[in-house]
Amino acid sequence: MTGGLLAAVRDLPPESTQQAVGYPSLFLLVALGALVPVVPTGAIVSSAAVVAFHQSSPLSLLVVFLVASAAAFLGDLALYWLGQRGVRSKNGSRWLAALRGRVTQDRLAQAQDRLDTHQVSVLVLSRLIPAGRIPVMLACLLAHMPLRRFARGDAAACLAWAATYQLIGILGGSLFPEPWQGVVAAVALTLLISAVPAVWRRLRGGGRHGGLRHEDA
Repeated sequence: MTGGLLAAVRDLPPESTQQAVGYPSLFLLVALGALVPVVPTGAIVSSAAVVAFHQSSPLSLLVVFLVASAAAFLGDLALYWLGQRGVRSKNGSRWLAALRGRVTQDRLAQAQDRLDTHQVSVLVLSRLIPAGRIPVMLACLLAHMPLRRFARGDAAACLAWAATYQLIGILGGSLFPEPWQGVVAAVALTLLISAVPAVWRRLRGGGRHGGLRHEDA
């Protein structure tokens, strides 16, 4: 499977075909990843930026940035609106239940504390920190933040997020002469970044459990 992906990236179609297919695909994948948080959208944006970096059109990178940020913003708004319906309903909703299922009580409490302290500005950081978006969104929902207010903070968050992952792609594209090499490097780096918080939480959790065992002894 990996070999087939590399072969497909090596044999890139002409730029006109890349743009005609790539931009709509980028929008759909990022929007879907924002709505259903299992798609690695950061890696998708970085890969698109690598390909755009090697194109002759000077506007390619700008279009990738605009498409990615708009798709992320619309996906976030759709997910927040669906979550609001669950908050207002006595029986909740499967979307709100899905958000709750992805967030531990400790992480939700931390997100609520940050939201109380920093208000809407915490939305920007939540999108830049891997796995930070859903806890803060859930905290906003439980705080009954209006959709319009959430949208103001999320717009800046999506712009900063798209710019960050596009810079990762530009870095990968500038370091390697072939687009497929930059794509591989960008995907590897974004996946590594996304794995750091989970590893850190596991190490902290292991340390706390070890400390408790020591005290109980």
